[in-house]
Amino acid sequence: MSTIKKVKTAVVGCGVISEIYLTNMTQAFEILEVVGCCDIIKERMERRAKQFNIRQMTIEEILNDESIELVLNITDPVNHHLVSSQVLNAGKNLYSEKPIDLSIEAARELVQLADKKGVLYGNAPDTFMGEAIQTARFYLDSGLIGDVTSVYAVLNRDAGFLAERFPFTAGPGGGIGLDVGVYYVTALLSILGPVQQAAGFVQTRNPDRTHYFPNKEDFGGKFKLQGENLVTGSFRFESGVFGSLMFNSCSIQNEKPLIVMYGTEGILYMPDPNQFGGEVKVILKGKSEPVTLQPTHAFSQNCRGIGPAELAWSLRKGRKPRTSKEMAFHGLELLLGIYKSCETGTFYQMTSTFRCPNPIPRGYLGENYGSPPEAGLAV
Repeated sequence: MSTIKKVKTAVVGCGVISEIYLTNMTQAFEILEVVGCCDIIKERMERRAKQFNIRQMTIEEILNDESIELVLNITDPVNHHLVSSQVLNAGKNLYSEKPIDLSIEAARELVQLADKKGVLYGNAPDTFMGEAIQTARFYLDSGLIGDVTSVYAVLNRDAGFLAERFPFTAGPGGGIGLDVGVYYVTALLSILGPVQQAAGFVQTRNPDRTHYFPNKEDFGGKFKLQGENLVTGSFRFESGVFGSLMFNSCSIQNEKPLIVMYGTEGILYMPDPNQFGGEVKVILKGKSEPVTLQPTHAFSQNCRGIGPAELAWSLRKGRKPRTSKEMAFHGLELLLGIYKSCETGTFYQMTSTFRCPNPIPRGYLGENYGSPPEAGLAV
C-alpha cells in the first residue's frame, strides 16, 4: 500500500448519509485521502469538516483544485445531474449516489460526457460488493443450485413514515423504485447480467399526506408524495432467466426484504441488498429445510465508501470500476422502462447493456475490514 499514491478526494453533500461515508473513507480505506467537503447548507458543511478534520470548500474550489482526482456526489437526487455534470466537465473522476439521474435521457448525457472526458464514473449502490451478495455470487457461480431459471425480489415499506424522517424520499427520485428498489435491481444485475425486455405497473397511491409526528413543528401540515410507491414488474435477462419484482411502500414500516433465485438443483435466498452482510441460505434438491451457507467474503458491516475506494483502486490500476456507469445506467433504464411500460401498455425493449463486474476476490474475512480486505479491492 505504501507504494500506491493515495487518491485525493472531496465530498459534495454533507447530509445524513455523509457521516458513514466519511467515517469509512477516512478510517477504513487507505487508498483515499479525503481533503474537503462542500454543502449548500453552511452549518452541515462546518459540522462535517470539523468532525473529520477536512477543509470546508466551495464547489468551485473543488473543481479548480488540480490535486483533487475524485469527487463523491451525495447530494439529493434532484441535484445529481447538476453536480455530476460539473464534476465531469471539470475532468475529474466521479462517484455518485443513486440514482444516476432522474430520466434515461439525462443519465445517458452523463455517461456520454464521462466517456468524452475520459474519466472514471462510478455509481451507487455499492452494497453488491459486500459479504452477502458476493457470497451468493460465489455459490451461484460454482453451480450449487444448477442453472438459474428465475428470480424474485420483494420489499415493503411505509412511504409516509419514511417521508417524515427523510423528507427527500417524498420528492422526485425518492420513490420506492429509484430510492430503494435500485439496490435489488443492482444485486440481480451484478450476478445475472443485462436485461433484454421488461414490463410492469407503477402507481403513486394516496399521494396527499399529512404530517403526523406530534413532536415536529409541521405536525398536521400537508405534503405530497412525488414518487412511486407501488411497483410490480417482470423482465427477461439476456441469458434467458426470467425475473419479477414487487416494491410496495403503501405497506407498514416492518421491512421483509427478500431475493430468491430458483435453480434446477436448488433455491437460494439472499438477504436485504440494502445492507452489506446477512445470511445467504439454500434449499437443495431432495431437502426440505434451508441451510445457511458459510460466508466467503469480507465487508459485512456498513461499508458505504467501498464504492469510491474501489473506484480509486481502479484509477490506480487502469481499469473500469466495478460500480460502472454502464451497469448503473442499465439499472435505471430497467426501472424507468417498467414505468414506461405501464404508461404505454407495451413491453419495454432495453437499449443498453453492460459487462458483469468481476467478483471481489475471496478471503479477508476479519471484521477489521480496513487494510486486509481493502487489498482485495485492488484486484
